[in-house]
Amino acid sequence: MSHSLWHPYAQMQTQAAALKVIGGKGAHFTLESGEQLLDATCSWWCMIHGYAHPRLVSAIQKQADTLCHVMLGGLTHEPADLLSKALVRVTPPGLNHVFFSDSGSVGMEVAMKMAVQYQVQRGRKGKYRMLSLMKAYHGDTAGCMAVCDPEEGMHSLFSGFLPTHHFAPAPTAPFDATRDEVEADIKRLRDVLEAHHHEIAGLLMEPLLQAAGGLNMTSPYYVEAARALCDEFGVLLIFDEVATGFGRTGKMFAADHANVTPDIMVLSKGLTGGYLGHAATLATDEVFDAFLSEDPHHAFMHGPTFMGNPLACRVALESLAVFEEENYLDKIASLNAILRQELVEDTDLKAHPAVRDVRALGATAVIEVHDETSLEDVQAFARERGVWLRSFGRWLYTMPAYVTLDDEMRLITTTMKEWFLSAHHPLPAE
Repeated sequence: MSHSLWHPYAQMQTQAAALKVIGGKGAHFTLESGEQLLDATCSWWCMIHGYAHPRLVSAIQKQADTLCHVMLGGLTHEPADLLSKALVRVTPPGLNHVFFSDSGSVGMEVAMKMAVQYQVQRGRKGKYRMLSLMKAYHGDTAGCMAVCDPEEGMHSLFSGFLPTHHFAPAPTAPFDATRDEVEADIKRLRDVLEAHHHEIAGLLMEPLLQAAGGLNMTSPYYVEAARALCDEFGVLLIFDEVATGFGRTGKMFAADHANVTPDIMVLSKGLTGGYLGHAATLATDEVFDAFLSEDPHHAFMHGPTFMGNPLACRVALESLAVFEEENYLDKIASLNAILRQELVEDTDLKAHPAVRDVRALGATAVIEVHDETSLEDVQAFARERGVWLRSFGRWLYTMPAYVTLDDEMRLITTTMKEWFLSAHHPLPAE
């Protein structure tokens, strides 16, 4: 069999033929057979407005008539200028400077380079390493692989190729934990910083929701403490809000739950509503000012070809306008109420012997199982019910588009539950 198109995260020798999508509308996409599937994952969490949103499509079309692309080297254009100002407005106070790139992974690479160069130019030349958390996922490029979970992550094959960084244990206290219940997690983070702060440039964190590392949902108190610890030890706090940004956790940004401002924040996915690849790395005045000098070598030497692409910037501006004008945070609260009622509060589901935990945060919910074999064939099962579900490892999750209607949301949750509670699902062997 010939495979001209190489698919991601797939064993090309054994995987079934990929389904061909020809269009979509709202929370559904359409296959070439005419079959429509309700997308429970909004295409890797980015299509927050669903498919074929008329305002986003129109924004791209209109911008294409004017300017599709121009380099940002020595040039600028209105969409990039306007988007940088808009992002400064909506992100936590103090993030006043915006560096664009073309994907979340590259945005994280930019953040790490910024952190190291900042420390060097502030006279702290031994700080070349990052501190990350276990269960972290920050992307698939080389620099990002090195700060993903080195044990349970997918990149262990490359351990001999990657630089070595420091890792703190993943926080274990849940989102609604008390401050006292978070103390043990905070102490473990402090211990690593006390031992290694002299060589740590930045602490990388997916605040509140460690997404691809297992949908680990953690406490705002941990985020708050991380801010204080980074200040104490001279380490930059870097928030990877690629997955959590633009409402996914129930507030515009996960940082808002803790009322903290990181030194650097990375955004992508929902930035453009998923309609074009784009990312932004934001920094505070303190970080930005470290690069100002008469010495040209103090400049930040990074420049993705497609950074600030006018099409991407224009659709990102329209995405943000739709988000704010149509009160998306209210939509997300409604989705969360259904997720909690239908999944988290379902005692039969939580008591199922295959199920380890059920949790929800914002417009995200996950059923974690003990053994990933419990999820074999769940994708085909869901498709029979008109739903696109794509589990990974031990996690069956939904991160729906924010335009998903209540009845559609209940179809997703019912499908997830039926996999476990119907006679279809085999009980695990004793």
